[in-house]
Amino acid sequence: MKIILAGPGRAGLSLALAARAAGHEIVGVLGRGGAAAGAARLHTAVLDWDELLPAADLLIVGVRDDAIGEIAGRLAARAIGVRAAVHLSGSVTIGALAPLAESGLATGGFHPLQSLPDPDTGARRLAGAWVGITTADPALHASLTDLAGSLGMTAFELADERRALYHAGASAAANYVVACLALAERLFAAAGVPWEAAIPLVEAVVRNAVELGPVEALTGPIARGDVATVAQQRAALHAAVPDLEGDFADIGRAVARLAGREAEFREVLG
Repeated sequence: MKIILAGPGRAGLSLALAARAAGHEIVGVLGRGGAAAGAARLHTAVLDWDELLPAADLLIVGVRDDAIGEIAGRLAARAIGVRAAVHLSGSVTIGALAPLAESGLATGGFHPLQSLPDPDTGARRLAGAWVGITTADPALHASLTDLAGSLGMTAFELADERRALYHAGASAAANYVVACLALAERLFAAAGVPWEAAIPLVEAVVRNAVELGPVEALTGPIARGDVATVAQQRAALHAAVPDLEGDFADIGRAVARLAGREAEFREVLG
């Protein structure tokens, strides 16, 4: 495919680097800051916002969620040689690309379900990741599925009206897990135990969740119904790290609901 990238940030540049490595051609980059550096990485040209875009199969809009509509409107009259456009947001509907659709482009969403902390790491991590595809155009759907396959990704259908709900799940799977690990790290530190000691446990728990399913993988005192142990834990937090007690109880209540033991732990977890 011939691809134009609008927005060479972490997500856009990760995808473009992976696409170029897979044999696709990046025919130009649009951006405010970092466009020259991104274009150099992709061995292509910086495009002018006020000129017609070169002919391309796909325009990738990789800007912030709140800027997608603005960029679509700005490029609508200049994309006459472009066949299709997608944005990379997980939560914004494809209606944000309406100005491009009104100019005759097929439009859609292409959301990599992966953490992309920087372009080089992100480009490597795309292989093996899943990607949500949203479009009403069958030809574009086929093209995006082929693009995903060329990057080693697995495509899945993502309903436009459920994007925000899906993105909430993605946030929970990524950031909520990290928040729990950050809580654990501070508790280990308060107990004088190195964080590295927990890594084999964390890796095993993740494997269990993947292989058995999250509910079946649940272990520990709440899953066992051991109220006295959780009360002892909370008392220890109250004495040593009281600023973490509320977070510990909040997460504990979620675990109790998952384990079907909410009533048993209501008094000790609040």
